[in-house]
Amino acid sequence: MKKLLVAAAAFAALSAQAESLSVAATAVPHAEILEFVKPALAKDGVELEIKVFTDYVQPNVQVAEKRLDANFFQHQPYLDEFNKSRGTDLVSVAGVHVEPFGAYSSKHKSLDALPEGAQVVIPNDATNGGRALLLLQKAGVIKLKDAGNILATPKDIAENPKAIKVRELEAATLPRVLNQVDLALINTNYALEAKLNPTQDALAIEGSDSPYVNILVARADSKDGVALQKLAKALNSAEVKAFIAEKYQGAVVPAF
Repeated sequence: MKKLLVAAAAFAALSAQAESLSVAATAVPHAEILEFVKPALAKDGVELEIKVFTDYVQPNVQVAEKRLDANFFQHQPYLDEFNKSRGTDLVSVAGVHVEPFGAYSSKHKSLDALPEGAQVVIPNDATNGGRALLLLQKAGVIKLKDAGNILATPKDIAENPKAIKVRELEAATLPRVLNQVDLALINTNYALEAKLNPTQDALAIEGSDSPYVNILVARADSKDGVALQKLAKALNSAEVKAFIAEKYQGAVVPAF
């Protein structure tokens, strides 16, 4: 009985010493990856609290307002645009993976089969909208005025042989309207949530050279915190690399 009490006291002391870390994430694959590293972090004295979000705005807002410690859902171009438009000072702590962006259709088997005036939907945030248009350009569907403009909008389309009609919608809604349009350009986290397989279902997909590495993000004044650095190290571990490769089969690619 005495040994049990000593063990319980030791466990309680260890728990009291554990530092908590709250991290916002989108459900797939970000929260799944965080759940994978959670046990290892607990052994390293960090209690990881994962908050799942369905949008791309609140995770940054809540970190900036110090309601959460960090987030894991976005790439650097999106973060740069968010900081610029919102006046925030969020920074990258570590790069983790790339989610190759894809174009999907439930009506057509190839981009060549897109009809004249096809209805095409893309994300309505500046960086992912531009990313979608760059993919359409790479696939030969359109040409942009500036072929390298990552912030291109539909107004920047210079050549449009099939006269496709491009609409901008919130990224999270795109899988839900897939059967209502000819083509939807969908972020991989939302494609995976919708049970789409990017490597099999996408009619066009970014290559492994994509610059859109998903990053762990925090405030500039807290990025060097011990618990946060432990999380960054865990996310860049050999174990996470193996987990990503096995679970996502090329739909998510390690970037470290």
